[in-house]
Amino acid sequence: MSNAEVLPLLETADQGVEPCCPPLTERAMTAEEAETAARMFKALGDPVRLRLFSAVASHKGGEACVCDISDVGVSQPTVSHHLKKLKEAGLLTSERRGTWVYYRVEPSVLAAMGRLLVAPAAV
Repeated sequence: MSNAEVLPLLETADQGVEPCCPPLTERAMTAEEAETAARMFKALGDPVRLRLFSAVASHKGGEACVCDISDVGVSQPTVSHHLKKLKEAGLLTSERRGTWVYYRVEPSVLAAMGRLLVAPAAV
């Protein structure tokens, strides 16, 4: 069971799912949008967290057991701390299965991250 919030998304009928924030080139962000995006970027600003996030996102089946991704050069308690920070930022969700915890990146989070940084198409 997960208790982390996923980045807030807005539904639109014609374009499917859009991120909480517009692409950076579309308009200036509101204070609330900037807070949401800053939490995400702050969480990914640590090399160990970025490696853990990448390990989960690229793992076969779209989810990874903590036992499969903990070899990032830091102790297990430190891995747990970084995974907790990624969950708090809404980048990962988790589910306990027996003694192990499995992490996943929700597809909507990757879509939101991608759309935020997308440059407009040349006209």
